[in-house]
Amino acid sequence: MTDEHSGERIASRDHPVSPDGPRKPALIIFDVNETLSDMSPMARRFEDVGAPAHLASSWFAGLLRDGFALTVVSASDSFARLAQDSLRISLHGQKLDRDADAAVQHIMGGFTALLVHPDVPDGVRALTALGIRLVTLSNGSAAIAEGLLDRASIRGHFEELLSVEDAGAWKPAGRAYAHALVRRDVDPMDAMLVAVHPWDIDGAARAGLGTAWINRNGEPYPGYFRSPDIMATSLTDLADQLHRWTRPTSGGGDGSDQFSDAIRL
Repeated sequence: MTDEHSGERIASRDHPVSPDGPRKPALIIFDVNETLSDMSPMARRFEDVGAPAHLASSWFAGLLRDGFALTVVSASDSFARLAQDSLRISLHGQKLDRDADAAVQHIMGGFTALLVHPDVPDGVRALTALGIRLVTLSNGSAAIAEGLLDRASIRGHFEELLSVEDAGAWKPAGRAYAHALVRRDVDPMDAMLVAVHPWDIDGAARAGLGTAWINRNGEPYPGYFRSPDIMATSLTDLADQLHRWTRPTSGGGDGSDQFSDAIRL
């Protein structure tokens, strides 16, 4: 069965990640914001315009909430538009040192200066050395991911930088992951989603992908979400764990034509 938006086939909710147990993925799909990028400097951007630093985290959480809400009702809008409009709401009533439009522009400009977490460059290189293909799939724009990876000198390790804007639905909707699988011609059981967000892990697991949760802060994993296949403290830790996994001698990797038990989301 195909997805209404794009004709892409996706795994069913009861499709096992792998019928023969855990195995090294052929393709890793990376989340970008907070998983690869260190977004802590965004708090300073709020302070720069006269707003409190703590607004950064509540603004970003609200931005994600609204993107998810639109996806639930089969609507979609760009990350940039939602980010800017929600910023104006978050900054309303604050004693800013410039007009609202200039404040929004300054804060949004922070995305173009973010750096990756310290573990990312070595982790990405280690995963590539294992023969695993890498792509990104972000609720944000591919251009932001491009700049981030260029600044870290690791862009060449990624086959493609994907955005949900081309899927018509934000993660964790199933067709967002299906978009990445079809683009790279990989069966869900041969792919793994890597993210710091439990909601992203849960969505990918329900779409039939393997999952790895990067827990840099030692936080507990929510029991109401599907558990990740791997819990790692960094990308280098993830590479070390995957090094002990093996690939099956056959099966998978043939793209949308071999997706079994597909469902419509």
